[in-house]
Amino acid sequence: MSHRDQHGPHDDGGAVPAVVADPFRGGWADTRTRLPPLSGAACAAKRRSALSERFPGERIVVPSGGLKVRSNDFDYTFRPHSAFVHLTAEQGTRAVPDSVLVLEPTGSGHSAILFTRPRSPRDGGPDGAEFHSDRRHGEFWTGRRRTLAETEQALGVEAAARDGLERALTGDVPTRVVRGEDPLVDALVPPSPGAEAELMTFLAESRLVKDEWEIDQLRAAVGATVAGFHDVAGELPHAMRLARGERWIEGTFNRRARLEGHGLGFETIAAAGAHACVLHWMRNDGPVREGDLLLLDAGVEVDSFYTGDVTRTLPAGGRFTDVQRRVHDLVFAAQSAGIAALRPGARYGDFHAAAMRVIAEGLDSWGLRPAGRTAPDSGSGSGSFPDPDLYRRYTVCGSGHMLGLDCHDCAGVRGGTYMDGVLEAGHVLTVEPGLYFQPDDLTVPEELRGIGVRIEDDFVITADGALSLSAGLPRGADETEAWMASL
Repeated sequence: MSHRDQHGPHDDGGAVPAVVADPFRGGWADTRTRLPPLSGAACAAKRRSALSERFPGERIVVPSGGLKVRSNDFDYTFRPHSAFVHLTAEQGTRAVPDSVLVLEPTGSGHSAILFTRPRSPRDGGPDGAEFHSDRRHGEFWTGRRRTLAETEQALGVEAAARDGLERALTGDVPTRVVRGEDPLVDALVPPSPGAEAELMTFLAESRLVKDEWEIDQLRAAVGATVAGFHDVAGELPHAMRLARGERWIEGTFNRRARLEGHGLGFETIAAAGAHACVLHWMRNDGPVREGDLLLLDAGVEVDSFYTGDVTRTLPAGGRFTDVQRRVHDLVFAAQSAGIAALRPGARYGDFHAAAMRVIAEGLDSWGLRPAGRTAPDSGSGSGSFPDPDLYRRYTVCGSGHMLGLDCHDCAGVRGGTYMDGVLEAGHVLTVEPGLYFQPDDLTVPEELRGIGVRIEDDFVITADGALSLSAGLPRGADETEAWMASL
């Protein structure tokens, strides 16, 4: 890493002594180019039109967010706000921190302007030192950005320099903002909690039904995720020889994510042995031993920022023990019941109810009856939930969620359009029941303690059912063992 001498953290550059600046003046080739439109730009324009129609006569401000400090003068990798991505179709490493999309009301709708940082100038003007002296944004330090003209060509939206944002946000115009992402925006626009909450709800709900371009992005994300699982299965023998084999598993998958996408949709869960009983085990600092199960929950976020989310529970040595298979088979049966409940017009909760009915009845058949309760009548109506006391101790969370730009997508929608709503063609969601028997749980037989199993797949709701995007991985125990043996 370059030595950063004589500067404090995040020195933004500015004027430098002439003796330092002179070597950078003149002698630069003209590298401007003409860019084709990004593949999602036309779809983003339609989303902006829908936003314009929803809030006529009001200014709408959607920031990308900025860089976040990791330690002293190093930042985390930049990832723009999902609402900004949805409205611009910005991609991967081309996304520019501190960009702000402004929809300005006109007599017939809105004009869209993207305020962003242009390419570092080389002309010695007011910002001429940025190129070599600004360690956060200078091209010499962080790489080339697009020119404003190139941004317009790529995104299909008018682009203006970020320093014009303050002037653009003045005037007596009703304004709604995505707050908390840009300090300048927050300072310039007085808070309006009700109006801002309404905006956030609309932005989330507009992402519920995916268009064909979005489904293609999700198909690519899940495909890359499946490839990462193949990588991991092939690396299991090596991981089992290491003191922190979970880290080898994590690194193996993460390499695939960086190769085929922007990175991870969420931190990889590589949980071996009893760690699989921790729902969000991300420490990944344990061994992978012979006889362990490895629960891998991971997703590749492609350059368009759409992510996959898949889970498999694999026998590290290639074969399930009898008790491991018994748990895996019950989770598999529960997931299969949940998948069978996916169809347009079904209540969102139906797939969870179907999976939990299988879980509850299975646990009841094993004699696991907390508080002496018994499983519900299997003939109860579709969508009704078994008594949670029968399974909550061993399967804490829900059985799935919407998937898209966020792993847990569309979390800001109203309950009636998501958790209490119905499935529609174009919804993309996961089905992921699990069973988790804590290693110190005296309510279960000793042979079950420390076993955690989850199986998760990604589905798009179609006109007549559901299509699995992650069908490239085996689900059942026999198929899983055969797959691992083939590697």
